[in-house]
Amino acid sequence: MTDTAATGNNFIRDKIQRQIDAGELRGSEVQLRFPPEPNGYLHIGHAKSICLNFGLAEHFGGKCNLRFDDTNPAKEDLEYVDSIQDDIHWLGFDWSGEIHYASGYFDTLYDYALHMIDNGDAYVDSLSPDEAREYRGTLTEPGKNSPYRDRSPTENRQLFEAMRSGELEEGSCALRAKIDMASPNMNMRDPIMYRIRKVPHHQTGDKWCIYPSYDFTHGQSDALEGVTHSLCTLEFEDHRPLYEWFLTKLPVPAQPQQTEFGRLNINYTVTSKRKLRLLVDQGHVAGWDDPRLSTITGMRRRGYTPAALGNFCEAIGVGRSDGVVDMSMLEHAVRGDLDKNAPRAMCVLDPLKVIITNYPADQSEEFIAAGHPNRDDLPSRTLPFSRELYIEQDDFREEANKKFKRMVIGKKVRLRNGYVLLAESCVKDTVGNIVEVHCSYDADTLGNDPADGVKPKGVIHWVDAKAGKRATVRLYDRLFNDPTPDRGEGEYLDKLNPESLRVVENCWIEPSLADAAPEDRFQFERTGYFVADKLDHSADKPVFNRTIGLRDSWASQGSA
Repeated sequence: MTDTAATGNNFIRDKIQRQIDAGELRGSEVQLRFPPEPNGYLHIGHAKSICLNFGLAEHFGGKCNLRFDDTNPAKEDLEYVDSIQDDIHWLGFDWSGEIHYASGYFDTLYDYALHMIDNGDAYVDSLSPDEAREYRGTLTEPGKNSPYRDRSPTENRQLFEAMRSGELEEGSCALRAKIDMASPNMNMRDPIMYRIRKVPHHQTGDKWCIYPSYDFTHGQSDALEGVTHSLCTLEFEDHRPLYEWFLTKLPVPAQPQQTEFGRLNINYTVTSKRKLRLLVDQGHVAGWDDPRLSTITGMRRRGYTPAALGNFCEAIGVGRSDGVVDMSMLEHAVRGDLDKNAPRAMCVLDPLKVIITNYPADQSEEFIAAGHPNRDDLPSRTLPFSRELYIEQDDFREEANKKFKRMVIGKKVRLRNGYVLLAESCVKDTVGNIVEVHCSYDADTLGNDPADGVKPKGVIHWVDAKAGKRATVRLYDRLFNDPTPDRGEGEYLDKLNPESLRVVENCWIEPSLADAAPEDRFQFERTGYFVADKLDHSADKPVFNRTIGLRDSWASQGSA
């Protein structure tokens, strides 16, 4: 995995290094955590956080926990717990020790709540949710104290224990911290610590019918794990005073430092879990792993590599402010990694039959082609060749100007890794579509130029018609045709790109491609980068997904 912490532009790494240089802690004492909520699949923004937290732990020789902040069982599922673990491992990281769950601290958090009640720092509020919103005030007007704010610690303890035992109904009351209803920071206006929710939990079953809020749980969980640096995105900056306030009121074993960094936003996509879920639930995409989504599992199925995502996170760095990164930066990282590492192969997406009229009908041979032009460590491949081939429809013209460097009647063109052909005629169907091209070949041009000195001006890819295999190819593109789909006028669903997926059933591939393992990646020469589909690909029914084109097709539109 690329060490993004060591080489990227990273102010948090610099801060930790200064603390180590000042003797405030040792590198081995650096304790971080990645704390996802298991209420959806992770996306590209989480990939940045994963690379940051685990990368810093690796760089300094410290540790990084995986903790699920599972405080809202109504929206959580074990499916998400499992997928998050898979995503972390796929990105090349592993967590320290056992997996942690905020729900594993529920007993301790309950005791902490009782501690605050007994000290007069928390109270049970019986305002209805609508009344509580009214009492909270606005950004320009202070809130006002609840009439239940001055209940005695004894009464608050009794009511809280009644909440715990299930005697009270959902929405009838909540436990709140007693801070300051006039605070300019809305998060400090007596925030909720516990709500009644009579739903089972995926880890604790029916043990609890009250659940702590995220704000009450997060800092205390960090402290119980000995976290030294609690890293979160910038929207939690206004929560930091509350995070620190709870730590000062409780007998926690550590005092973590919260540091905020700019979240990752990319144009032409959405990362809101709510919006991603809507795309899935309404069938706009095929699931959380649809290759058009910004989810990690979707990008994986599309053929993105862990190294490409790591290099991308390194390139954008870690800053103190939010911003929007151009999708072309991510795509550049993907192309860069695949160009170096993806074996080459040939696939004809829109086949046109070519018959070599002077090649014996009962003859065939095999060419040996390099697996990669710059990688001797990648094995070579065998290309069967016989009288009939398939080339791309767009690679043939009956007539063309000098700029067209492919197959034209009366002119020579070279087959990739093969002979030079001379197109002589074509066959059309009843409506005038070209269905077949007749050529002759020069038997002395395998690896050599023609003896007459007339060099072919172009090189085209091909697949042998007898030995080639049929395949399905899914041509994926950006899901949205607007750079800011969730901003500006109109709904983001109105900005879906109708050309984001085109399925081509009648493709022809080199025979060896049928034996590719799921998730094997290739450069289809002259076409783009492709991956054998993780779920659907098999030797009998090959299926490949386009990861990305060879060059940025959006740049010419002024869009990327």
